[in-house]
Amino acid sequence: MNPSSPAFSLVLMVLLIAMIYFMMIRPQKKKEKADKEMRDSLRVGDEVITIGGIVGKVEKINEKSVIVSTSAGKNKIEFLKSAIASVSAKDPNAAAKPAAKEVKEAEEEKAPSRDKKVTPKKLSRKSDDAE
Repeated sequence: MNPSSPAFSLVLMVLLIAMIYFMMIRPQKKKEKADKEMRDSLRVGDEVITIGGIVGKVEKINEKSVIVSTSAGKNKIEFLKSAIASVSAKDPNAAAKPAAKEVKEAEEEKAPSRDKKVTPKKLSRKSDDAE
C-alpha cells in the first residue's frame, strides 16, 4: 500500500477507532456493568460507602434510592443508588469477607513476633575512650 493512497488513510482511521474502543470505551462499559450489578445486589444490613464518603448501613431499599443510617446519632439519609460507591456485606458467607480474612492473615505473617523480648544494646562511649 502506498502511504498517500486513500485506502491507507481509511485503514489507519479504522485502526485508530478500534484502538480507542478497546482501550477506552470497552473498559468503561465493563466498569459500569460491574457497578450496576453491585448496586442491584444491595441488601438491608449491608455496610456501604457513598461517593461523598459517608459510611453507613442500608436500612431500606426503594426502586431508585436507598435509605442509609449512619453510626453518628443514627441519622437516616436517603441516597440514590447511583451514589453508592462500594458495598461490604455483613453476611459471613459473602465473597468479600474471606478476602479480608486472607489479607489479615498475610499481614500477621509479615508482622514480627511479639513473643520475644527485645532489649536495646548498650552504646559504648567513644568520646570517653578517645580522651
